[in-house]
Amino acid sequence: MSKIASEHLSRQAFVYVRQSTQDQLLHNHESRRRQYGLAARAQQLGWAEPIVIDDDLGRSGGGIARPGFERLLVAICEGRVGIVLAVEASRLARNGRDWHTLLEFCGLVGCLLADEDGLYDPRLPNDRLLLGMKGTMSEMELSVLRQRSLEALHQKAQRGELFFHVAVGYVKVGRDRIAKDPDRRIQQAIGLVFRKFAEFQSIRQVHLWLRREGVLMPSVESDDDGRRVIWKAPVYNTVRGLLTNPVYAGAYAFGRTASRITVENGRKRVSRGHRRDREEWDVLIVDHHEGYVAWEEFERNQRLIADNANCRGLMARGSVRRGEAMLAGLLRCGHCGRRLHVSYSGNGGFCVRYSCRGAHLNHGTQTCISFGGMRVDAAVSAEVLRLLSPLGVEAALMAVAERDAAIADTRQQSELALTQARYEANLARRQYDAVDPTNRLVAAELEQRWNTRLAEVQRQEERFAAIGMDKPSLSPTERERLLSLGADLPTAWSHPGVTAETRKRILRAVLEEIVVTLTKERIELLLHWRGGDHTSLAVPRNRIGQHRYSSDVEVQDLIRVLSRQQTDGAIAATLNRLGIRTGRGNPWTEMRVRSFRHTYHIPVYQLGEAAERGELSLEEAANRLGVSKMTVLRLIREGTLSGNQACKGAPWAIPEAQIAGLEPAKSSSKGPRTSDPMQQNLDLQ
Repeated sequence: MSKIASEHLSRQAFVYVRQSTQDQLLHNHESRRRQYGLAARAQQLGWAEPIVIDDDLGRSGGGIARPGFERLLVAICEGRVGIVLAVEASRLARNGRDWHTLLEFCGLVGCLLADEDGLYDPRLPNDRLLLGMKGTMSEMELSVLRQRSLEALHQKAQRGELFFHVAVGYVKVGRDRIAKDPDRRIQQAIGLVFRKFAEFQSIRQVHLWLRREGVLMPSVESDDDGRRVIWKAPVYNTVRGLLTNPVYAGAYAFGRTASRITVENGRKRVSRGHRRDREEWDVLIVDHHEGYVAWEEFERNQRLIADNANCRGLMARGSVRRGEAMLAGLLRCGHCGRRLHVSYSGNGGFCVRYSCRGAHLNHGTQTCISFGGMRVDAAVSAEVLRLLSPLGVEAALMAVAERDAAIADTRQQSELALTQARYEANLARRQYDAVDPTNRLVAAELEQRWNTRLAEVQRQEERFAAIGMDKPSLSPTERERLLSLGADLPTAWSHPGVTAETRKRILRAVLEEIVVTLTKERIELLLHWRGGDHTSLAVPRNRIGQHRYSSDVEVQDLIRVLSRQQTDGAIAATLNRLGIRTGRGNPWTEMRVRSFRHTYHIPVYQLGEAAERGELSLEEAANRLGVSKMTVLRLIREGTLSGNQACKGAPWAIPEAQIAGLEPAKSSSKGPRTSDPMQQNLDLQ
């Protein structure tokens, strides 16, 4: 008691109270009572009104930030604390950093420390040594307890008996086993997710289908009564969690996530939930319990999900996306090994182009290869159809079965929901019947619950009756037509009702990838089929100006000739009179003729160009001879003059040298005489 001086009593006494976890707060009441009881001991030592700091209840002392401990250190540094009381050193700190910081500050300002064993002055060497040993023992105790707990957990996990929580769709059987939930509605809902993923092969598409069809999914909530299953509309992460959790494949997995420790502002920060690769999992026991899918199907789903991930490296194909490019995600550059990108151009994105841009994006170098997609898509589609044609009828039958199965799945889920709603309505009715009618406070509440359940039953009945009304069964005529389309797979492939996404899924179902190599004349394709076979295809490369909208060679030659005789506007008028259209079916304009000449490097018409070549037009020849244009045409037909015309309606080109050898006609009112000797002249008086 001699360690307590007047300077200590002139300050305040602080009682520090802490328990490490929320579970200790709920169950370890005696420990907390012992710590609060230290206030009475402070009064016995001479302090009238000790201050209790209990801000850190439920917080660990192993390095996590504690506001109560920080508040205590501030008060000590300000010189307001005469003594700090705690039941033991482990209450104040579980790590050497906090403990020795506290000792250092208490020694500087002359603050005492007290526990149930005694009173200590950090300024005294012996007390300082004893306090240091107590802090070291507390830290060691924490390490030993943690090591024991982790080893016990790992031993239990190695046997597949450790369960912190049970996934929805399963319940605990005994203390160390799990089994499927006996609720058939829960089983059918989870099984439906896996069946739809096998059909759509996309998590997002499964999620959209569930939301569109109004299918609810089970979710687990914990309350005071224990574990409770609620039904709600699924979100994307719910569907993804079902498809990626190995527990639904009958496997036990432990250590799928890990914690990471960082130092921020001088404090340890622990972040949890970081996913680990399967090779790094601590425990994986296949065939541990009954699963909703086989383990082989689960692994196949994981590979498909990894392939669907966009922007996840060069080896991932990516999911089926919108757009007309049939081979998006399947093409790989045969020169550098990177996955080819897709680009669209033109109004509405009608022009598809594949290009290897990996080297350009990553290193700034030139693009490896680039080519148009129309011919390549057509060639690969034709090859796939050639090999799949024998399976067409079977595919048509499977399409009918899948359509009926989709309706049946929706009806089954709705029927289970209706059964549960009727059960809850009957339960509410029995509760209402069991209450005393005169107790209106309780009876009114139970009556309201009963009415709510009855309204839910009516809603489920209406929904069950409406399922399939918008999708009537196929008539015999429609069924026969579908089977005929299955026999003629190319017709079904090009049917307007078949979407690009459907065609892409068919290609991905049979093709693993396509390696593309470009030569000067051809596009070399190496098709890797799912079964391991390989097929080689060669597609001719497009030449400049040769595309699906290019004009015919005859039109090119015609414009090349007309451009030596007419301006662009006159050429456009000539072509329109002949009924000639552009490659896209549009009429010609001056701008389109000019663009055409620029594409094919045809020079523009120059004024006086015909005179330099010694050519005269029909009008110029008629003026030189002093005759009409029809007379010049007659002379050309007789062979007296030679002239040529590119096409009907085009200007005539008459050599000027031939005109020079003919005499101009003399003007006469009688007109020219005919060369026929039998012709007689009649002189009229």
